[in-house]
Amino acid sequence: MPDAASESDDALYVLTAVLLTPAQFPSVLGDDYPEACAALGLEPYAEGYGLVLGQDGQGARWTVVTEDVALVACAIAAWDCGMEYDLSPEERTIAAALPGWPLALAVSAPGVPAPHDPEPDPELDGGRAPLSPPDTSRWGPAQRRLGADEIALRWADWRAQVDADVTFVDPGERPHGKARRALEEARAYLDSPPPPGRVRSAFATDSARTLRADGPGWSLVARTDDIAFVLLDDEPGEVLPVGRGPELPGLLEALDELAVRPDAVA
Repeated sequence: MPDAASESDDALYVLTAVLLTPAQFPSVLGDDYPEACAALGLEPYAEGYGLVLGQDGQGARWTVVTEDVALVACAIAAWDCGMEYDLSPEERTIAAALPGWPLALAVSAPGVPAPHDPEPDPELDGGRAPLSPPDTSRWGPAQRRLGADEIALRWADWRAQVDADVTFVDPGERPHGKARRALEEARAYLDSPPPPGRVRSAFATDSARTLRADGPGWSLVARTDDIAFVLLDDEPGEVLPVGRGPELPGLLEALDELAVRPDAVA
């Protein structure tokens, strides 16, 4: 197992890190937090994890899983501000060292061989196959969730493409009927709470939140003070706008109350 704090050839040269918590996880890995954890063979503990992605001295890809979520969050915040941060999880906080990367990275560590998967080790986690990013070359659940992530990240750009007067209608024709079914499944979450992470809320403005909700075959992105967008597995590449109308505001408010928030996770 690579030692993240070692100065030897077995040291982990950190390239990036991400959080894996109920409120914030790489949605490309699953529709909810337990599903994302299952993709990595991890138990979905409420406290979550930090994922540290890097290479060892031979260039092999490794994902170090640490229980020190605060340390990883601090590192990410510092890097986002253009500051240096030495991310070296203590050995006692490391829950696992998994071969491979669960996410696609376009960077590599200087001075070591090109990124490659390590040789299988039967003594390490039963010689499991190295992690690899989900296939996003074709439209499917991973692509759909990545599309929703992009809309949430660039809300203003996507919102500008929609007529400000768009309203919620009772659709009976394709593809809008499928958007309605996604909204109905989201509404059902109010009566039967979904697994953690299916509904997430993040800061947008002082008076609004950005909502992300996912379910079997669909993703929803919305602003609590505005409209929503729906993406569907069986509508490749389509982004369906849902206007405010009489129904959407109440649904978004109720989902926001149900959602987990990054600022509520220790």
